[in-house]
Amino acid sequence: MEKHCTESRVKGVSTGTTILAAVFDGGVVIGSDSRASMGEEYVSSKTINKVIQVHDRIFCCIAGSLADAQAITKAAKFHLSFHSVQMESPPRVMAAASVLKDLCYKNREELQAGFITAGWDKKNGPQVYVVALGGMLINQLVTIAGSGSTYIYGYIDAKYKPNMTKEECLQFATNALALAMGRDNVSGGVAHLVVVTEKGVEHVVVPGDKLPKFHDE
Repeated sequence: MEKHCTESRVKGVSTGTTILAAVFDGGVVIGSDSRASMGEEYVSSKTINKVIQVHDRIFCCIAGSLADAQAITKAAKFHLSFHSVQMESPPRVMAAASVLKDLCYKNREELQAGFITAGWDKKNGPQVYVVALGGMLINQLVTIAGSGSTYIYGYIDAKYKPNMTKEECLQFATNALALAMGRDNVSGGVAHLVVVTEKGVEHVVVPGDKLPKFHDE
């Protein structure tokens, strides 16, 4: 008997987010929204913290597949802890970004995750690195990523200044996230922000109802 088999086609699941990082005078701000979504209709969580601490003064924001990104950051934490013990000093931000880059590149066929890495070290001060899907590594003063980033490129280009104060940079990042979350249906929740300087780390959470509004929503 002849058997007819139809090929099963499974539609890929897309994810959305808004993440950013910016260097200011003496430090760096890194932040994200808190919504985890599957496709463009289903919100799986409203309270995901996408700003992950990988070492004392080094953080990364995750984009892409949440499970893949969490697996990579878990491996990166182990590598950096081991590196810190070997070197008897905290790892540099560039080293953390390079670890994430290597993990993304070696697993580029299986894992779909991108990162923004930001932090402070004694040698180079505040730094921001982008680790794109597939493992490309770029150093920038300010960067944005995720589905919500497409709505705020103009704002970023017009408002960012590399010599901002901490307060100005926090307001800049909060405004950028609010603008993206107001337009992108797969970004939302609260704004998670982390400030990293030589003095230490400061966590800031801005609830959704406290975010600035720039248009009728």
